[in-house]
Amino acid sequence: MRAMVLEGDGQPLRMTELPDPVPGSGEVRLKIEACGVCRTDLHVLDGELPAIPYPVIPGHEIVGIVDTLGSDVSSFSVGDRVGVPWLGYTCGVCPFCRENRENLCDRPLFTGYTRDGGYATHTVADARYAFRLSESGQAAEIAPLLCAGLIGWRSLKLAGDARDLGIYGFGAAGHIVAQAARFQGRAVHAVTRAGDVEAQQLALRLGAVWAGAAEDVPSASLDAAIIFAPVGELVPAALRAVRKGGRVVCGGIHMSDLPSFPYSLLWQERQLLSVANLTREDGRQFFALAARAGIRTQTEIFPLHEANEVLKRLREGKITGAAVLVP
Repeated sequence: MRAMVLEGDGQPLRMTELPDPVPGSGEVRLKIEACGVCRTDLHVLDGELPAIPYPVIPGHEIVGIVDTLGSDVSSFSVGDRVGVPWLGYTCGVCPFCRENRENLCDRPLFTGYTRDGGYATHTVADARYAFRLSESGQAAEIAPLLCAGLIGWRSLKLAGDARDLGIYGFGAAGHIVAQAARFQGRAVHAVTRAGDVEAQQLALRLGAVWAGAAEDVPSASLDAAIIFAPVGELVPAALRAVRKGGRVVCGGIHMSDLPSFPYSLLWQERQLLSVANLTREDGRQFFALAARAGIRTQTEIFPLHEANEVLKRLREGKITGAAVLVP
């Protein structure tokens, strides 16, 4: 198989020929159709996540076709279309797993981080942590749902019943969550980088009632805000924008340091929350809602060997919607 391999902290990915992986007990091997490019991949590339087991193949928004079954797999058959998300394994026995909070498992494995991911022609996944997908639809349009959609859905759930919702960072996750929020009858206020006219126009086309930059004032006081951009300075800005009793949800796995801010921004029962990973139940809920809501992703599609250039463009904010690699 071919794969774009990360061999060390801060190094560019290298196209490598590797033996085809062999699925073990409870695993399936996929021939990959598409893999979305997520901002978390940049955190892996930059060594910002702990204990990265180099060499590793990044990518955790995988759509593929099962071509080999390991032993003891009854949930899938050869030829099934399957989606593989960030959460690749949980222990099932720690206190969090026993409390149905597997997203906080003490001994998890994560696709494209602590187990090989989807920047490749093939990958192996634990069948218990893969999702059956419809055979219809373009793989490249489905791929971003496997993380941007899933973690966005979990963030939206933590935002509570907010009617006026701010979305800070209108990229892959933001443009998917906006569609889910509009389907639920919420008013979306999109906050983008200053001058990012394309992202603001996308937000308005998707039904946002307002789009602007962080230094602008949203058209209404917000009941809640979700921050997808990994920028700590957005936290006090979002706290200023939410009304008393409101919530600010940080939806990323990594964020730059939060600046000092006055307690008055948090006072009056405002809440600051973080999202960690996802549960399989989140996935089941989200894919059901995505089908009902007719959620569509805006994607830019690239060949696998251009992964380094795509990651560079993502870092520079030059991707509108989501980027997807196709082997």
